This record gives sequence, structure tokens and C-alpha cells, in this order.
Amino acid sequence: MSKKELTEQQKKFLEVLFTEAGGNPVRAKVLAGYSENYPTKALMSALREEVIEATQMYIAMHAPKAAMAIIGGIDDPTQLGMKEKLKAAQDMLDRAGVVKTEKVEVTASSGVMVLPPKDNG
Repeated sequence: MSKKELTEQQKKFLEVLFTEAGGNPVRAKVLAGYSENYPTKALMSALREEVIEATQMYIAMHAPKAAMAIIGGIDDPTQLGMKEKLKAAQDMLDRAGVVKTEKVEVTASSGVMVLPPKDNG
């Protein structure tokens, strides 16, 4: 997590947000022991950076599953919903930072380079 010191309750909130709460911050707040009346917006504001960092980690942890889905599509391209599954897998890998690289090749037909006229002034 970030360098700021978190309370045990804040750590619990971040932990349950991506497990038992299924990404629901209101449910995570209650599971972490906060009062239902405690403003969720205030909690999310206080932990904004940590939530983003934890989200990035969650996506990175599930990127291999997306890669496997792509390979599964190669092995069995007739799977029901394959087009949607491949699109979701591609989006997941993009967000995880695994992007296809585009190679640009520059070729010249001759070895002559034209330069602007020399200034003799």
C-alpha cells in the first residue's frame, strides 16, 4: 500500500473490499466494522490512493486468467460467447499493462538525404 500508516480498520476495509464485499464499498465498510452511518464517501476519499493501488493489484492478479481465456479461444474458437470473452480478456490485459506492441519499420529506397540549403550569411 501507500506510505501512509493505515489503521487496522482501514486495512480490513481494503481487504474485504475485494473479497467478501465483492467490490461494494458500503458492504466493505460494514464488514470492516465501521458504522452504517459513517459516510462511505469520506472513507473512500481518505483511502483513495490505497483503493486505486489495490484495484491495480487485483487486476494484475487476474491478468493470467485473461491470458488463459485468450488461449482457450485459440484452442476452442466455437465456445459460446467467445467474442465477448475475448474482448473482456483483451480489456483486462490492457488495464494490467500487457498491451500488444506495434512495430514500425522505416525503410528508405536510397541512401541519399536531402538537406536544406546552407546559410552563407
